[in-house]
Amino acid sequence: MRSCLLALLLLFEGGLLAQTAPPSSSPPSSPAASPSDGDPSALLKAQRIYVDSFGDDAVSKELQSMVVSSLVATKRFKVTENRERADAILKGNAVEKTSQEVHAYGEATNVGSAAGSSEGHVDGSWVNGTGSVSGSSHGGFIARHMGTSDSSLNTETINDARVAIRLVNSDGDVIWTTTQESKGAKYKGATADAADKCVKKLIRDLDKLTIDSQPALPPDPKPAPSPTSK
Repeated sequence: MRSCLLALLLLFEGGLLAQTAPPSSSPPSSPAASPSDGDPSALLKAQRIYVDSFGDDAVSKELQSMVVSSLVATKRFKVTENRERADAILKGNAVEKTSQEVHAYGEATNVGSAAGSSEGHVDGSWVNGTGSVSGSSHGGFIARHMGTSDSSLNTETINDARVAIRLVNSDGDVIWTTTQESKGAKYKGATADAADKCVKKLIRDLDKLTIDSQPALPPDPKPAPSPTSK
């Protein structure tokens, strides 16, 4: 009998301990990296670039030549025509649109003036049943009108270009991409300006990655306090 009571007491205490014990907490799992996140180190390693064909039309061929010229001008990359030796392949496409804008201007000025006058005079005399009557009248009217007008009509051709390029490493992964638009610059067309913007964006992103990848410098040690003279 005593052993049964002891067993029931142990079971009752075990249930209380199970209820009051805090649940086991597992460390939170870190979120998985998104497959779209690029590898900055892959972009920093891209030193030799092969520029792939953008298309067979005239605009695409012109864009490819301009991108090659802009990349060479930066002196940051080696542009190669050997696809197998390239660290990354630059691909892209361009869309160019031409539109017409009509500008009309007109202005007119009118001036008018008018003047008029009238005068009448009657004289008469009567003596011993005879008399005479005389009269005169004068009148006049002047009107003037002047007008000038000026108008102009001209048509302006607007070229819009949209360029999208991307860098792909040897594994086929996209390591960098950008899209730029332009309506033309002062000394270049829309396509040339958009291609130049793409290359400048690539240089800015590389400079930022280079700065971020450098280790932080340790803080300067504080100089020791100079001993005070008594």
